[in-house]
Amino acid sequence: MGVMRLATGVTATTLSGVCTSTPPPRNLSGVCTSTPRPRNLSGVSSTPRNLSGVCTSTPPRPRPRNLSSLRCRAEVGSPVRGTSILVVGGTGTLGRQIVRRGLDEGYDVRCLVRPRPAPADFLRDWGATVVNADLTKPESIPATLVGIHTIIDCATGRPEEPINTVDWQGKVALIQCAKAMGIQKYVFYSIHNCDKHPEVPLMEIKYCTEKFLRDSGINHFVIRLCGFMQGLIGQYAVPILEEKSVWGTDAPTRIAYMDTQDIARLTFIALRNENIINGKVLTFAGPRAWTTQEVITLCERLAGQDANVTTVPVSILRLTRQLTRFFEWTNDVADRLAFSEVLTSDTVFSVPMAETYNLLGVDSKDIVTLEKYLQDYFTNILKKLKDLKAQSKQTDIYF
Repeated sequence: MGVMRLATGVTATTLSGVCTSTPPPRNLSGVCTSTPRPRNLSGVSSTPRNLSGVCTSTPPRPRPRNLSSLRCRAEVGSPVRGTSILVVGGTGTLGRQIVRRGLDEGYDVRCLVRPRPAPADFLRDWGATVVNADLTKPESIPATLVGIHTIIDCATGRPEEPINTVDWQGKVALIQCAKAMGIQKYVFYSIHNCDKHPEVPLMEIKYCTEKFLRDSGINHFVIRLCGFMQGLIGQYAVPILEEKSVWGTDAPTRIAYMDTQDIARLTFIALRNENIINGKVLTFAGPRAWTTQEVITLCERLAGQDANVTTVPVSILRLTRQLTRFFEWTNDVADRLAFSEVLTSDTVFSVPMAETYNLLGVDSKDIVTLEKYLQDYFTNILKKLKDLKAQSKQTDIYF
């Protein structure tokens, strides 16, 4: 029986959260080369030697701070069922739709979630199995992969966390553990045009993760996304209904938003499609690309009231990003502003979908449009508000 060691922690001083688009390392070290930055942003590194099955963690030997070791043993046993999937990030906007769709289609769904004060009970109520692990603690990962055939990775870091913590270091650890445990298929969600914006840390990390996954040798495919329709509810619809300010920009950026339910449905179609070869990169985009002002105008029409719009010039975003670079504790703010700057530039986040629909055997008419999605939302919410108002009048007591 062979033994494979996976080392975790800081392994190279040259790693930064801004991975360059140079060819990925061949040794699966978890390090994408880039210009060094004075931040502890290393990935999980190791070159697998042989495969083993029962996963056990061993106490680390004395070594520099933040270093630990993980030993995975893989023993030959019964083959796992092709319907067993692990959803990483199952409580998120997209992740919960992946979980729901998988259960509806008869998959055995296991959800990897971080231990939290408010447990993910709704996932259990749906019928999923919930296991606790943390991508930032690689030793907690292997046990969650036992008996799993496919990983669907839609996890992302929390807003208060450094971008690299989950989106780079955590993903490297997950991919290495998946390789060690013999996971047969890996689905990774990325960002459209991530290979064209190396100046944006989040997009650069997504692209580097794509390359690292490809270099790992795991059977996989990548789905690049443009934007979620669900995100527009909190950003525009709710503030307009509550007569609060909505934030926009003066940039002509266009984004082809897509319903996360459609993304989940197309994901499982792709998962079963034999024409989706190893390493395939798909891009999912909605039927039409919208500017910020067009979205706001649509919400105003459906809500029946005007929006209080506060416009932020792109030049302000650029200046704010430059200022935050002067202070180490605001580096992560600057990283996120860099992503915002791309979203507010003169770009189009969309792709023609005819070829993808043909490959997946999907009718474009079955994809929800933004008009239909927002119309359903406003119809339902306005009806509820009307009913609540009627109930309030019925319970009024006059003296």
